[in-house]
Amino acid sequence: MQRQKTYRPNVAAVILSSKYPDKCEFFVAHRSDIKNAWQFPQGGIDEGETPREALRRELLEEIGCDKVEVLGEYPEWISYDFPQKTTSKKLYAFDGQTQKYFLVRLKEGAEIDLQAYDIPEFQDYSFVGYDELFKKVTYFKRKVYRRVIDHFIKEGLI
Repeated sequence: MQRQKTYRPNVAAVILSSKYPDKCEFFVAHRSDIKNAWQFPQGGIDEGETPREALRRELLEEIGCDKVEVLGEYPEWISYDFPQKTTSKKLYAFDGQTQKYFLVRLKEGAEIDLQAYDIPEFQDYSFVGYDELFKKVTYFKRKVYRRVIDHFIKEGLI
């Protein structure tokens, strides 16, 4: 009998720069623990925490800033499996993640501080356009990212 897969509840932030809507730039960050892995900030939802509370906490932990305006929320949870090569010890108990995506805009004057948390999740970050985004982010997240961003575009939020 096949084992049922387990997925970690998680939030993810599609962050637009404070220049939006005049200029559409997406925030992506280079993970500290996985070579050449660029992605959106994301993280687990703690017990008793709502997805929006987890979003704020994760933003503070990962980029040192929760000064954002929430523009939208993807209507469904999206699940994906970790690639076989994933070696992150903190995720060993899960086959993948089920994520709630939020579209947020950095508020004017918001500052990113990747060193805000004890063990930095990211070592570098960049703001990129739509086309560059899908060239830069890690391969196994591209399909989900395109689905989420295209939904926000269709809804008129981007």
